[in-house]
Amino acid sequence: MRGCAARRDNAATILDDPPNMARYFALVPAAGSGSRMGATVPKQYQLIHGKPMLWHALRALCGHSRVECAYVVLSPQDAYFEQSEWSDFAGKLKALHCGGAVRAESVLNGLQALEGEVSEDDWVLVHDAARPCLTRNLIDKLIDAVGEDRAGGILAIPVADTLKRADHAARIAGTEARAGLWLAQTPQMFPYGRLLRALEAAPLDTITDEAGALEAQGVRPRLVEGSDLNVKVTRPEDLTLAEVILKAMNRQDASS
Repeated sequence: MRGCAARRDNAATILDDPPNMARYFALVPAAGSGSRMGATVPKQYQLIHGKPMLWHALRALCGHSRVECAYVVLSPQDAYFEQSEWSDFAGKLKALHCGGAVRAESVLNGLQALEGEVSEDDWVLVHDAARPCLTRNLIDKLIDAVGEDRAGGILAIPVADTLKRADHAARIAGTEARAGLWLAQTPQMFPYGRLLRALEAAPLDTITDEAGALEAQGVRPRLVEGSDLNVKVTRPEDLTLAEVILKAMNRQDASS
C-alpha cells in the first residue's frame, strides 16, 4: 500500500448478498488541510449551520437506502473527527485513518483498506468532503444513469461560461471553444476493482479525479448531468454560498 497503513474503526464484516445484486459503497477522502480557505481548522471541519462541512457531505450518502456504508478517509494525524458528533450516521459511517499527501493517494489508500470487505464488482461512489450540498436525488440520478455500465460515470455540468486562456502575465491569450466541455463534480462511481487497479497504475500527483485514472487506461466513463447547486467549497465565499443552498434545502425538506 502506498502511504500509511489503514486502520478500520469498528468496521463490521459485510455479509454477501445474493448473486447479481449490485451493492453500493461511498468513499469520502477528507485528509486535506484546505489551505486556500485561509483558516486554522481544516476545511472539512468548518461549521455550516452548526455542523462540520464533512457532516453535510456525508448526510445524503449515509441517508441513502442504496448506499450500504460510507467510508471517510482521514489523515493519520486527524485530531478533529473524534471531537465531532456522528451519531446521525450510526451503523453506516466508518473512519479509515489512512489519508495520503494528495487526494488520489487518499482514495487509493482507502480502497486498499477495503480489500476483503468490498467485492471486485461492487460500486464505489467517491465524493468530495468539500461538496456539502449533495442530494439523494443526484445520487439516484447517477446510479440509475450508469446502470450496469462498467465504465462507470460521474456527475458533471456542461460549461456555460465563455472560457479564456491566460498567458504568464494574466492577460487573455485566447478564447477556448466550450462545446462539449463539462465541469466534473462528485460523486464519481466506478466498480471497486477497476478503480483500484486504475489508481494503482496512475501517477497520483497528477490525478485530480477518479475519472482521470480510468481515462488513462482508455476507459470512457459516462457523463451524468449534475447540478449547479452541488458546489465545491474552495474559497471563503464558497462557504457563504453553501450556507445559503443548505438553508434552502432544509426549508424544502421541512415543508415536504
